[in-house]
Amino acid sequence: MKLDGQSTLVLGGGIAGLAAALCLRRFGADVTVLEQAPEISEVGAGLQISPNGVAVLRALGLEAALARDAVRARAVVLRDYARTGEVLRLDLARLASGQGYYFVHRADLIDLLAGAAREAGVEIRLLQQVQRVEAGPDPVVHLPGGVTMTADLVVGADGVHSCARGALGNATDLFFTGQAAWRAVVAAAPGQPAEATVHMGPGRHLVSYPLRGGTLVNIVAVEERASWVAEGWHHRDDPENLRAAFADFSGPAAELLGRVDDVGHWGLFRHPVAELWHEGRLAILGDAAHPTLPFMAQGANMALEDAWVLADSLSRAGTMELGLAAYQARRRDRVVRVVAAASGNAWKYHLRSAPVRGAAHLALKLGGALAPGRMVHQFNWIYGHDVTA
Repeated sequence: MKLDGQSTLVLGGGIAGLAAALCLRRFGADVTVLEQAPEISEVGAGLQISPNGVAVLRALGLEAALARDAVRARAVVLRDYARTGEVLRLDLARLASGQGYYFVHRADLIDLLAGAAREAGVEIRLLQQVQRVEAGPDPVVHLPGGVTMTADLVVGADGVHSCARGALGNATDLFFTGQAAWRAVVAAAPGQPAEATVHMGPGRHLVSYPLRGGTLVNIVAVEERASWVAEGWHHRDDPENLRAAFADFSGPAAELLGRVDDVGHWGLFRHPVAELWHEGRLAILGDAAHPTLPFMAQGANMALEDAWVLADSLSRAGTMELGLAAYQARRRDRVVRVVAAASGNAWKYHLRSAPVRGAAHLALKLGGALAPGRMVHQFNWIYGHDVTA
């Protein structure tokens, strides 16, 4: 089905929405993005764009621009929270894909996608609060004041509280995972290495990696806890609470925590992957379809993959219905597997028993020494997947 001249409304101006708009525009659609915020922007935080996500940006002609603003990652390093030395070093140069792995400031990726979308002819309308979406052959988007909008295709990229997801009749059940996270960005010390470090402790872990040419460091710290009140990324917390929760972490982790002066705090909730991703001329992608816990750093990458596959599937199909069905068929099983992997990953960093933790860390160290390539290649099913091939 040719997308030339097909009118498309994309709900949401985040990474998923802007990537979808850009991909659909590349295949010929006339695209309008509806964003509720007064400007396309993002609060400070880091992202890891792995080779599977980079493949989409490369196909869109954006990898060189990404590389200018990002840090090309060399390794992922695991450390014990209280001991010196490395538990395991994963050399990212050994990835079978042979492609880049980048640490990027979320705001920089948003700016890159928004600029490319506008240059390609995508219209971005701000201050557009979507109140409700009706699915069906002719989907209707309801805005304040009784205003409605329709299009040949409506794409819900409106996040974890998606109106479009609900319009498709998907379950919105969620449960608290027993984990809460802090995030912060601090100034980097001189000589910050181009690697992600995971400091592993009992019931907690802390991840750090450089941003913006190594001038900043992104910090995400996760703690197991019994309860949480509200979901969302925009709760502020006192940095002293973060430092108190990780008071027994030593070395580089303690030094980083000492520099935190502004921190966000949020509960981690598990959502089911949507059963139905499309109906009529309405489709969903990104967090609207499959909110993902951060323990495989794949949320943004899955959104980039979704965006390309949606546009590609529509361009190859004879009808809109067949194209959207192909899109879900190409995406859902992979996303289910990635979400499950992320959900099951945190416990590996949180071993509470000192003997168990010591034995597990020794096994990792031996595995890294005896078969370093194998330790990295276990992730090839994620990183080596190229939806643009």
